[in-house]
Amino acid sequence: MIKIRTLIVASALALLAGCSVTPPPTQPRIVEPVFAPPQTNYRWTNGFSASGFEAMHKMLGRTSLRPAEFHWAPNFPADGDVAITIDTANQVAFVFKGSQLIGVTNISTGKQGHPTPLGFWTINWKRPMYRSKKYDNAPMPFMQNIDDKGIALHGGVTPGYPASHGCIRLPMAFAKQLYELTKPGNKVVIEG
Repeated sequence: MIKIRTLIVASALALLAGCSVTPPPTQPRIVEPVFAPPQTNYRWTNGFSASGFEAMHKMLGRTSLRPAEFHWAPNFPADGDVAITIDTANQVAFVFKGSQLIGVTNISTGKQGHPTPLGFWTINWKRPMYRSKKYDNAPMPFMQNIDDKGIALHGGVTPGYPASHGCIRLPMAFAKQLYELTKPGNKVVIEG
């Protein structure tokens, strides 16, 4: 009986020794980059920034910009209103025409003590060159006013952090092109 048991164990061990324990080769999988919005602790948001970052990821393959960096889509849809989303927490602006992202830029919003107001706004009026009545006649090229207190989108320095007196500064070339696209009544959402 012991001889039979020993023979069975020896046979089983011989069979196992001949088996390969490595799995058969598999085809390599191509991993698609996964979209993940920047981790941001918003005081107020309705999700417009999240949609902007997702569209930006599809457009550029990333969700961050250097100071003064901006991009325009090569082709714009003919139909659809222009809508702008300002993300004060990440210092980024998204420009949509209809449901398509057509532009994204680094911005500079209000510094401490001069906050950029959050909420839903409308472009009230525009001027190709305007001078601030509040701040020593400071130039505000391609100015697009959104409230009755002087807050506007305009061309200026965008260092990558809040540095304005409440306005939304855009890189000059971006501000010029945006000015040519918009009209009074276009919507502006400011989240942050």
